[in-house]
Amino acid sequence: MKILALKSSGDETAISVMLDKEINTFSMSHNRKDRPNWEMFLDNVGHNRIFKLVDIDLFVFANNQNSFTATRIIASYLKGIATALNKPLISIEDNPEDNFETDQIVIMAKERYLAEENDLDKFNPRNVNPTYNANIEFKKLNE
Repeated sequence: MKILALKSSGDETAISVMLDKEINTFSMSHNRKDRPNWEMFLDNVGHNRIFKLVDIDLFVFANNQNSFTATRIIASYLKGIATALNKPLISIEDNPEDNFETDQIVIMAKERYLAEENDLDKFNPRNVNPTYNANIEFKKLNE
């Protein structure tokens, strides 16, 4: 099984690709407002040398609570690819206490996908969205 996963905490972004049993990973620290160059990340894990996106069986993003904006960007990017290639997409919860590495996320995604593959609608890119668990309270104006 070939799986590609992305994760960003806002100031660090990582990518892992599982090609059968081998996992290649690349990560980079950056300023919080900087957005990574996806082509550079893909190149660093072997894209166009040892795999092509069409070869990927499952796309994954970490639903990281440290940066909802970074998570939404990654989710949108992978939703576009998964939809265009008609491939499944999965989100793996990544709480600050766990702080999973992308190689762990790839393994977790594979296990979850294989355990639930009889319900493929769960992995339809249209049904997979990032969530933000923080309690957001709004202050009313003029009070």
